[in-house]
Amino acid sequence: MTNNLIIGQYVPGHSLIHRLDPRAKLLIVFAYVLIVFLANNVVTYTVLSLFTFVFAALSRIPLSFIMRGLKPILWVVLFTMLLHLFMTKEGDVVYQLGTFSIYEGGIRQGIFISLRFLLLVLMTTMLTLTTTPIEVTDGVESLLGPFKKMRVPVHELALMMAISLRFIPTLMEETEKIMKAQAARGVDFSGGRFSERVKAIVSLLVPLFISSFKRADELATAMEARGYRGGEGRTKFRQLVWKPLDTSFLVATALLAALLFLLRS
Repeated sequence: MTNNLIIGQYVPGHSLIHRLDPRAKLLIVFAYVLIVFLANNVVTYTVLSLFTFVFAALSRIPLSFIMRGLKPILWVVLFTMLLHLFMTKEGDVVYQLGTFSIYEGGIRQGIFISLRFLLLVLMTTMLTLTTTPIEVTDGVESLLGPFKKMRVPVHELALMMAISLRFIPTLMEETEKIMKAQAARGVDFSGGRFSERVKAIVSLLVPLFISSFKRADELATAMEARGYRGGEGRTKFRQLVWKPLDTSFLVATALLAALLFLLRS
């Protein structure tokens, strides 16, 4: 399960997306989160999907690897689709069994919302797959730079965000190890009564929290031993340089927003 999780992982490469400035990628993803809500019909979702898959293709990361990494969220997508299928009562009745009815609007909304969720996860995942945690930290710190004048701890906030992203796959691997260890001791995570499942979850969460605090303490000790004292007075080995390539991708994102606005219902 956790071997398939790709959120928080970085795949080295020299593609166009890898070479983008981290600030450009952060702005593109942030804009995409807003743009995705402009899509509300077949045409706009088709345009949005094409943009997303072209962006993913330019990263030169195998599509099979990306799709395999999206498997853990498929149950969320399925639940979202079923929720709209049963709750949305718009349009003509497509199927009816007694008091249970499936409407055309429910099918349409279920497909659209599920696709929107998948595209959002895919686009945000592309950020971590093509950007190292250090680049993410530098990018966030640079974008939030003006807030330093308001005494906002920008460097610390960016560092916490980068560490959180980096620890996602680590904690998931730790979860898998604990689940296997508990299963070997006879703990059943998939069956039994509700009370037994709660006990099984507790037997997983307690050692996971202990392990998380231990890793956090080790990280703090390692940073202190290396002389880390915050962002004040620190210099950077790699300087961020904005290139024409970054501008072109931002312009393409702006054109996507304008196109979706014109084509939406």
